[in-house]
Amino acid sequence: MSAPPIYSAVAMQLTARSLDKHADTTAARAAMLDHIAALEPQIRTAAIFVEQYSGRPVKLAVLPEYLFTSYPGRVTIPEFAARVGFAADGSEYAALGGLAQRLGIFLSGNAYETDAAFPDFYFQTSFIVAPSGDVVLRYRRLLSMFAPSPHDVWEAYLDRYGLDGVFPVAETQIGRLACIASEEILYPEIARILAMRGAEVFCHSSSEIGSPVATHKDVAKQARAFENMAYVVSANTAGIAGTAMPLASADGNSQVADYRGKIMAQAGDGETFTAFAPIDLTALREARRVPAMTNYPARQRPSLFARAYAEFGKDFHRADGMIEGGAPTIPDRDYFKRTQEAVIARLDKAGVI
Repeated sequence: MSAPPIYSAVAMQLTARSLDKHADTTAARAAMLDHIAALEPQIRTAAIFVEQYSGRPVKLAVLPEYLFTSYPGRVTIPEFAARVGFAADGSEYAALGGLAQRLGIFLSGNAYETDAAFPDFYFQTSFIVAPSGDVVLRYRRLLSMFAPSPHDVWEAYLDRYGLDGVFPVAETQIGRLACIASEEILYPEIARILAMRGAEVFCHSSSEIGSPVATHKDVAKQARAFENMAYVVSANTAGIAGTAMPLASADGNSQVADYRGKIMAQAGDGETFTAFAPIDLTALREARRVPAMTNYPARQRPSLFARAYAEFGKDFHRADGMIEGGAPTIPDRDYFKRTQEAVIARLDKAGVI
């Protein structure tokens, strides 16, 4: 596949809006659609400026994590799914598709999504919408402290979607795109598997602490970039409005890192599009094809680690934790803490910790 011309990618650092917990479903969905509509002038203005400044048109915009809802807190899983879960054929994705069409860009973001195959569940989902208006990738977050994961209903999920649906990579006119959700940037296995499936640009939607001192996530973004020889476009929130938490608690440091791990652009605080940079896939693909000590993907030996992972897997988080009697079953909110406590106990007994 020939590489596209160099283009710009922009990490849109925007304020997440927490929905009123007392609002009914109709009001909540209207608020989400209003928020989607408000994105158009922001992204359009950013794209005009970036192209004028750099000479490279914006072809990819990444939005922050759970921009339209914030996090669920203690709301029950079925209630949150019903109130704010995006359906695959729902009005929210239709609105995002129209936005991508009018802007002529690939639009990546993150939301909570429902699935008819798993009633009352939601999955935190990172998505990519093409300029055609079609959703060309949806990635369900696998590692989360307080949310259902496909791994919790693993066999049923694999039966329905296969491994391609767990680790999707979209081959597009602007390269092979993949998504990494929030804290998952801290787990090298996810980025590695996506890179092994061809990913060249990681779209990272996040809501995290920003700091002038490098955070764990900042370090991880550079590491995931150079160890996989892939670009990372990471969009953080510009705070979360509508909660008791101080607004700027999750604000700043949106960035773009190149395939050598170099930070090409990084935003400060507040709502901004200043984390933008050129994506040069010709250079990336040439670098991946050169034998060198810094060609880390080509030096990797996955078979070295497969047996060890399989051996220790029983002591860590186990698959199908939300399957009871052969059917997906929604747990209470305290399930997540109990599960981690059980993992810690097994690791302690095994002498791992």
